[in-house]
Amino acid sequence: MITIIYRLIILFVLIFTIWNLFTEKKLTLQLNAALVIIPLILRLLMIK
Repeated sequence: MITIIYRLIILFVLIFTIWNLFTEKKLTLQLNAALVIIPLILRLLMIK
């Protein structure tokens, strides 16, 4: 049960980070969002 809640929280953060990636105009902030997305995807898939 806690794993499902954990994955939902990660998914929620991931969706908003991806949304920020496409709405942000500055390239540096887009790259920053892209770097944040990678560990979030790995956490969502439970890959260490």
